[in-house]
Amino acid sequence: MRSSVVICVYTEDRWDDIRAAVESVENQTREPHEIILVVDYNPDLHLRLKKEYPGAIVVENAQEKGLSGGKNTGAATASGDIVAYLDDDAVAEPGWLEALEEGFQDPTIVGVGGLTRPLWGIGHRPGWYPHEFDWTVGCSYLGMPTERARIRNVMGGNAAFRREVIGGVGGFHTGIGRSVQGRKPRPLGCEETEFCIRLSQRMPGSGMLFEPAAVIGHKVPPVRSTFAYFRSRCFAEGLSKALVAQSVGAGDGLSSERAHALKALPLGALRGVGEALRGDVSGLGRAGAIVVGLAWTTWGYIVGSLRLKLKRVRPS
Repeated sequence: MRSSVVICVYTEDRWDDIRAAVESVENQTREPHEIILVVDYNPDLHLRLKKEYPGAIVVENAQEKGLSGGKNTGAATASGDIVAYLDDDAVAEPGWLEALEEGFQDPTIVGVGGLTRPLWGIGHRPGWYPHEFDWTVGCSYLGMPTERARIRNVMGGNAAFRREVIGGVGGFHTGIGRSVQGRKPRPLGCEETEFCIRLSQRMPGSGMLFEPAAVIGHKVPPVRSTFAYFRSRCFAEGLSKALVAQSVGAGDGLSSERAHALKALPLGALRGVGEALRGDVSGLGRAGAIVVGLAWTTWGYIVGSLRLKLKRVRPS
């Protein structure tokens, strides 16, 4: 089994992060078949990377600007059996790629995702930040499986797919996630969620696997450790979920979210209050953040759904 590792990049401001990501891939216990760097409409960065990494495949995004277009370009460029995606501000542990590949021993598995841990740029986890909302910083969160298990969708910055299935179902939709930031600068997401659901719908019997041994660390810059960003990210997630529901149906598109909101979040809020009563006052902050996060995400979904309805009825 050969794996092509794709890292999508877009700005020289992350030069040190990009170098750390590439180095972590080069130091894997199982050598990748190839490393592909997809540059999102930045000629200077493209030229710099070609000089810095002559052994890698450095290409420009050939599709619509944004993360989805970059991922599709990477998959189209790849020649491996597996296409593994790593965020440009993440570092993979040495056994990451090997663990992802092992997940594909089951022929019904078409996608594998790993465990993503936050690397807080402020040096520590904010006391008010609830573990149930670590998805807001692109990381695994409390409420996910803790052991190897089949899941609905993987997280895009730490994921791998069989190469042939990516193009077979049309790739990642460029109308969802970071690909629309040029029109509205919000921290949108969910392109991998929609892709995984669409993949499962079109390939009955196939599945996604969570593999906790495939570990990466995802850097969280200080600006993403603020409550303002937390609220913004939650609202944007709601907007994105409305697009996902429109694409694949609300049943599949919101199944995991409903379960998380009805079980993990109430338990988390109660836990925070209990911790506050036992002397940890930051527990109240975590409980409050869970309530606000759920409310802002729900509001984003309502706003997004209304916008889509208005768009459908508006005369062309």
